[in-house]
Amino acid sequence: MAHRAPTISSHVLDTSRGEPAAWLSITVLRVEADGVETELCTVMTDADGRIADLLGRPLEAGRYRLRFELRERSTFFAALAVDILVEDVGRSYHVPLLLSPFGLSTYLGS
Repeated sequence: MAHRAPTISSHVLDTSRGEPAAWLSITVLRVEADGVETELCTVMTDADGRIADLLGRPLEAGRYRLRFELRERSTFFAALAVDILVEDVGRSYHVPLLLSPFGLSTYLGS
């Protein structure tokens, strides 16, 4: 069995429809200690609402901002930005997002 390199992943579910949020755009930025943001990439969820590797590069310690573009999924929320702190580069970080018309929920998944 091949060892998989640690990464940041996501799974987005539309709870109002009871289905995955397919083809949703997520932009990943690195946020430096002085607040300067560097855009690393923009990726789309697959047909099952998943992205197995948001970075496409080796995971480094630091602060990352995940910006979920919701305009096509919500009449109220245009986007959601979630900042995460990666301290242990030896493990993966899974950041799921649950969407509903007037509420959003995220957490550190497994």
